[in-house]
Order: sequence, then structure tokens, then C-alpha cells
Amino acid sequence: MLRRCLVANRGEIAVRIIRACRELGIGAVAVHSTADRDAMHVRIADQSVQIGPPQASESYLRVDRLIAAAQTTGCDAVHPGYGFLAESTDLVRACAEHDLVWVGPSAEAIETMGDKAVAKDTMRAAGLPLVPGSGGRLSGPDEAATVAEEAGYPVLLKAAAGGGGKGMRLVRDPADVRDAFLAASTEAEAAFGDAGMYLEKAVVDAHHIEIQVLGDGRGGGLVLGERECSIQRRHQKLIEESPSPFLAPETLVTMEAAAADALQALAYAGAGTIEFLVGADQAFYFMEMNTRLQVEHPVTEEVTGFDLVQAQLAVAGGDGVPPWDPSGRRGHAIEFRINAEDPRHGFRPGPGLITRFRPPLGPGIRIDTFVEDGATVPPFYDSMIAKLIVTAPNRARALDRAARALDEFVVEGIPTTIPLLREIVDEPSFRAGRYTTTYLDEVGDALTSLGEG
Repeated sequence: MLRRCLVANRGEIAVRIIRACRELGIGAVAVHSTADRDAMHVRIADQSVQIGPPQASESYLRVDRLIAAAQTTGCDAVHPGYGFLAESTDLVRACAEHDLVWVGPSAEAIETMGDKAVAKDTMRAAGLPLVPGSGGRLSGPDEAATVAEEAGYPVLLKAAAGGGGKGMRLVRDPADVRDAFLAASTEAEAAFGDAGMYLEKAVVDAHHIEIQVLGDGRGGGLVLGERECSIQRRHQKLIEESPSPFLAPETLVTMEAAAADALQALAYAGAGTIEFLVGADQAFYFMEMNTRLQVEHPVTEEVTGFDLVQAQLAVAGGDGVPPWDPSGRRGHAIEFRINAEDPRHGFRPGPGLITRFRPPLGPGIRIDTFVEDGATVPPFYDSMIAKLIVTAPNRARALDRAARALDEFVVEGIPTTIPLLREIVDEPSFRAGRYTTTYLDEVGDALTSLGEG
């Protein structure tokens, strides 16, 4: 068992990890920039270390400072959370060089799945279905045009490295391929330092569905079911739920088997997520693998009763994958991301002082957050300030509970996405479970929380 863990992150995920450590009797050390000196994760940790100025490039993204913080505080492990350096092979290898346990998969697994083209080749060899497109990186716009013609329009040009919608272009017309390729590759180079591109056919009426896995490092482990993540804006998720209201039971069985094949092919250790695109015909295709904990992991925790963060720590500490009975799945869970953004003005970030923070309470309600009355949301980091997770025996009751919870949720001093999320809960197609990844584009005009205010 681990003794003392450096939590190499901030915000709600740092709070989540520190609490898991405390429950397991593992000491927790927080790191923070000068902007986060008064943050909740700093206050509840056993010890904290300031690692730099507000800019992430000089604090949370500094491998040397994280390693130094771990060494000076007597840590034997590092948990990266998600974002920042969670999928950094430099940090993984630095931990190994300094006899620190990395709470996550191997550097080799991260490298393999971090390059989207290599990941697709690896999963193709493991037998997972892939969207028709390029077998790897494209040599240039001419090859992109040839592959697009073979795959059939519309197509998506995607950055081979990175994610989050950067370096991505939807192309419907052959005349637009060259310009789209050059624009996307330039954006990818600026965002990730890698201009590499690949291409795949755009799946019509697509659902973004992911399968949660926990590997034992020897090819085995657990497959913990699906999360429906199709409510997005600019390829960023807003709402996630499980079970999916769209996925057929027999499709889920096949997808879970594919996820198990991926675990085996990678000899994967720790928590990870296999992401799929699923068409209206229930045909599914491997999209990518996130080799870390996901923002939406509480959805799986609520329907399975399985603590993913504590399981990560157990696997990293050599205790193996904790037992879990698949028959224990229960109810329906939905997560709503509460962001400090103004949906009425293009989701413009809204950092600032939170003068009042009153989250909802009651049965079936979970709040993961790092803010409270008087907390300041800095302008330097991701805008998410909280996650509301509701659980109920079925989807209809979960939505009713979500409506009540969002009505009660009070955040004053900054704009948030709460009004938009509340509208979505009552929007007829979402309420009926009929939505795809283009949901906001299709219903946006009907939502008063969107558009210029």
C-alpha cells in the first residue's frame, strides 16, 4: 500500500483524490500555484507545496517542480488526476527515475494511445472496428483528398496528437479538402507542436459513447460499463449519463468485449476509457483511448458502486484490481458540468469572485467541487468549477431530480452554465433520450440561455 501521495493537480479533481487518499490512510500532499494558495485542495491536504506563479507552464506543467515537491515531502507516489500532465510520458519516466510510483498506466501505453494514428493501428490489430479513413498519418492534402474520396463524404480531418476539438475540420465538399487540411494542420502545430493529420469518415447521427476500464497490467481487469457523452459544445462534453438511453443491450455487450480486447492488447494498468462513435444503426467504431481518469468518472461510480480513484491507488500500490460484481449495477446517473462561462455570449469564460455558493442537497445528489463562498475562480485554468451528479432508480426520475437540483443550485458573482443545463433537462428531445453529438446545433435556437443576451 502506498504511504504518501503527491496530487499533481488542482481544482475539484485534486480535492477528489485527496479525499480518496485520506479514506485509505494514505498521506496527501497538494501542490499549488500562487493563484491557488487559498484553494480548497491546499487546505484539506496534509501538506502543500507552492510550485510557481499562476501560469500553468511555470507551475502545474513543470515536471521538475512536481518531482522536487514529491521528494521534499517524502512521497512515494504521484497521482496526476486529469488534464495538465496526466498523460505526460516525461512525468511518468521522471517518477521512475526517482523511485516514485506513478498512479496510472505505463509510459509505453500512454505513448501508444496518445498518437491517434498509432492508436488506431494498435486497436485495428486488436480487432476493434475503426471508422473508414486513413490508416495512419496523411502525407499532405493530396493524400487527404484521395482518402476522403474512398471513405465517402462527409469526412473529418483530425490532429494526430492532442484532442479537445483543436486541429479538427468537418469537410462536406471535395473542393474544401485542401484548405481544411492546411488550416487544421496549422492549428494542430500551434496547439500540440505536431502538425500531423489523419482522416476518417464522419459518422452521421453519431453518439459519443465511452467504456470505462480498469486494467491489472497483465491484460486483465474490469470493464465497468458505458457513459453516453453526446451532449457537447465544440467537442467539449457538457452532460454525461449512464446507462445510455440510445444504446441497445446487445451493442453494449459487444462494445464491452472490444474494450476487454483493448485491455489485453495493451497489458494496461489502472483506469482508462475506450471511446467509440456509434451510428444510428448501432454500428460502433473505435475513436480513441484516454489513458487517465475522466472528468465524468463519477457517473460510473454512482451506477456501479465502485470507487475508481481508490481502485487506481490500489492497483498502483500493488494490491491489484479490487473485486466487483457486475450484477451490482443500479439505477441511472447523470453528470452536469458547471462551468464559469456565459452561454449567452459564446461560452465566454467568467472568472472572478464567487460571493455565494449554495449547492443542492438531498437524496441522490453528489457535488464534486473546489469552490465555496468567497472563492476566486482564476482566469488561468479550465473553467469548470463543479460537477452535479444525480442518481435515481431510472432516467425519468433522475431528470426530475436534476431539475430540482439545478433549480436549487445558487452561484453568485460569476456567470455559469447552470441556466443552460436547466433548460436542456426540460427540452423535449433530451428528455426523451433522442439526441446526438449535434444536439446543441439542432436545438440551440430553442434555448433562451444561448445566443446574445
